Amino acid sequence: MTAMCPAILVAAPASGQGKTTVASALARLHARAGRRVRAFKCGPDFLDPHWLALATGQPVHNLDLWMTGEDDARARLHAAAAESDLIVVEGVMGLFDGEPSAADLAQCFGLPVLAVIDASAMAGTFGALAFGLQHFRPGLPWAGVLANRVASARHAQMLQDALVGDGTRTDSFFLGAVMRDAAFSLPERHLGLTVASEIPDALARLDAAADALAGTPLGRMDTAALAQWSVSFASPSVPPAQTPSLSGKTIAVAKDAAFCFVYPANLDVLRGLGAELVFFSPLADDPLPPCDAVWLPGGYPELHATTLSSGTACRAGLSAHVKAGRPLWAECGGMMLLFDTLVTLEGETHAMWGLLPGTVAMQKRLAALGPQRLTLPAGELRGHTFHYSRCESSLEPVRRTEPARGGASGAGEAMYRLGSVQATYFHAWFASSPAATASLFLPGGTD
Repeated sequence: MTAMCPAILVAAPASGQGKTTVASALARLHARAGRRVRAFKCGPDFLDPHWLALATGQPVHNLDLWMTGEDDARARLHAAAAESDLIVVEGVMGLFDGEPSAADLAQCFGLPVLAVIDASAMAGTFGALAFGLQHFRPGLPWAGVLANRVASARHAQMLQDALVGDGTRTDSFFLGAVMRDAAFSLPERHLGLTVASEIPDALARLDAAADALAGTPLGRMDTAALAQWSVSFASPSVPPAQTPSLSGKTIAVAKDAAFCFVYPANLDVLRGLGAELVFFSPLADDPLPPCDAVWLPGGYPELHATTLSSGTACRAGLSAHVKAGRPLWAECGGMMLLFDTLVTLEGETHAMWGLLPGTVAMQKRLAALGPQRLTLPAGELRGHTFHYSRCESSLEPVRRTEPARGGASGAGEAMYRLGSVQATYFHAWFASSPAATASLFLPGGTD
């Protein structure tokens, strides 16, 4: 049974054009009007979904034709369409960047593309960019173009005129101009946008952006106008039933400003496998809750190294957990916490929690980025890597991930094991293999 719902994919010619601001503002504008809005993020990003979730008040899932897979994406879009008045999907990088790209997702599901272009330093070239994005790939569903960071009403008119040019081109559906305004800028740091929960006026920023968007043709669209972007989402195939292999198990999940890179879908998978989830904060030095296994997800331990270094209760709890032979799965920032030392970009050295031998050091440049796969005896987990640190350890990797598209030997991320601790820079999408996921949280499950 198909489900119909207006949907739009917010894209851009490159990163840094304002996709997240516009997508969040559009979602916030309609949510404030009482409409049921669901938002999604194209690609593996952890940070932008925090802003989209704040705008909608709903969980935000990732859609990626390789990492999450077409069937998973179809199921999530179908479920959202059945209960929503609008679906907003934020693209990734530039519209045609990556394999798969945001354009691939748009074509796969028939999502009309809204191109957001930072027009702050252009006039006539705006028309060329919009025309190219619209026509570069035949058959791409198209909604229109929005000019962002515009200087004045006169500038906005120049941009709109550029879409038609000498009259030989058709208008690419100018949906308005958003003026440059610091009131709704979203702060950034080395991995991307700052997490919304860390910004005291985050919602006020989104409301200011929504107010600015409300003055554009895009922002003035009501339910009837949105219907022109209605998309029919086909019924998904029925997934195989999950074996409740974690039934009766309690998994403690680190959750705070230092460990916040968690896909909501991953928590759903663990619960679907029968696990009970409890949460704790290493940053607050919470005692480790009674549990059978621990998950330390990624985040920003480097920003909180001083506080984490002084923690005692949580460190003692994790140490006792490991000495008892209970599983501990650590991803990226979670792994960084477990090494002996962490060296910041400024050269400051902090004692970490010493459950793995070695040192992790922050780098000025990106150390690794891209989709990866981890092959375990129980199945293949898909995911990605994205980090600015490097680690040196006396441990030999027990296995390595592989780049999604192949690559040189050793190009993947190391997976370390010491006793019941398993750790890697790799971020896993648990739904890609529930059986492999379960094995991470069972004693000896990945042998």
